[in-house]
Amino acid sequence: MNKIGIISDIHGNYEALQTVLAELEKLNVTEIYCLGDVVGYYSQVNECCDELRLRNIPCLMGNHDWYMASGGFCPRSKSVNDCLVYQRKVITPENIEWLRTFPVQLFVGDVHMVHGGWADPIDEYLLEPSEEYFSKIKGKAFVSGHTHIQLMQKYKDKMYCNPGSVGMPRDNDPRAAFAIYDGDFHLHRIEYNMQVVFDLMDKAGFSDYYYGCLKTGARNLCKL
Repeated sequence: MNKIGIISDIHGNYEALQTVLAELEKLNVTEIYCLGDVVGYYSQVNECCDELRLRNIPCLMGNHDWYMASGGFCPRSKSVNDCLVYQRKVITPENIEWLRTFPVQLFVGDVHMVHGGWADPIDEYLLEPSEEYFSKIKGKAFVSGHTHIQLMQKYKDKMYCNPGSVGMPRDNDPRAAFAIYDGDFHLHRIEYNMQVVFDLMDKAGFSDYYYGCLKTGARNLCKL
């Protein structure tokens, strides 16, 4: 089969997104899918939406996309909601309407894609996927995002991949993460210029508290 690129959890980090997309081009990957959370956290939400729309990259509904599209807020985090308040002031009506078109799951060949998990496609944290978990679901290959932790597991007759986060890794590796599928999963990481993100967040009125976790990719520093 053709190689497909799988990206997730961009979160308004356009600098990371551009770098990942350029790397996918170098790897001759032209078919790309996004597992959701295009928006949230960082300031360049329109740039991220516009880039994905321009490239006609199919996107799934992530929890942050849902907060933005529905007019709601995150029940878990004041800091997430601080970012949402800012993003709602700058995001275009066209991009809001685009977010509202996102499905909650996609089937691409033999790959079943969701943002969260298969019990809750938008907001399940699949931190410890297991063979028993996937034994209850029809299919061969499964991908989800949401945890921001890159992972690949193979079972007897099934396999699972979390490509990690493009814009906000939480697995102690600050490099932008993505995956490629060609009948098997391949995990990739790449460095990008974080200082651009820091400067833009400062300009938007946000302190290091909101972006400091990008420096290390450490989950315990992501106070969001």
